[in-house]
Amino acid sequence: MKNLKKSAFIAVAFILLGFTINAQNGSAFGIKGGLNYSANGDYFESIGDNARNPDRNIGYHVGVFGKIGNKLYFRPELVYTATKSDYNSDQFNIKKIDAPLLVGLKVLGPISVFGGPSLQYILDTEFDGISVDNVEDEFSVGLNFGIGLNFNKIGVDLRYERGFSDNEANFINNNIGAGVASRIDTRPDQLILSLSIAL
Repeated sequence: MKNLKKSAFIAVAFILLGFTINAQNGSAFGIKGGLNYSANGDYFESIGDNARNPDRNIGYHVGVFGKIGNKLYFRPELVYTATKSDYNSDQFNIKKIDAPLLVGLKVLGPISVFGGPSLQYILDTEFDGISVDNVEDEFSVGLNFGIGLNFNKIGVDLRYERGFSDNEANFINNNIGAGVASRIDTRPDQLILSLSIAL
């Protein structure tokens, strides 16, 4: 089942990449990158703890996007994302491929709002230097929504991303006696700030 999901995600990713390349003939095609402020599991519950050490939860992303349409538009993206989250002074790192499928609307001048599902495939997880292989579901679906500013070929957007369903990683904490099994919620739950450049 995991191999089937992995193959399906890879197929969708290649289709989206091809679509974004062809989108140059429609409205736009370009590159993007930026910062992620992550709190896998529940972002809003973790704000108080993370405010004291905000750099612990900063990650990054780089990728490509396509855009078709003007006032009402469709914007698929293919993005490599690396996030880190702080759990009791230990770090949980995730590397994944995201494929947001966004629908946007220009509302006033350069300002637009957008939202849509995001397909996610986890490439690698690590907790405090220990690789975590048993993520419950490597493929998942989340939701992106946010606001953007576009000035000719330059765009800036701020979005919130949330995973739809529970997804956990299990690991053994060998620092406690003979080892204690623990779980970490791997659902994406983050703020994402991006800069995009149309080519």
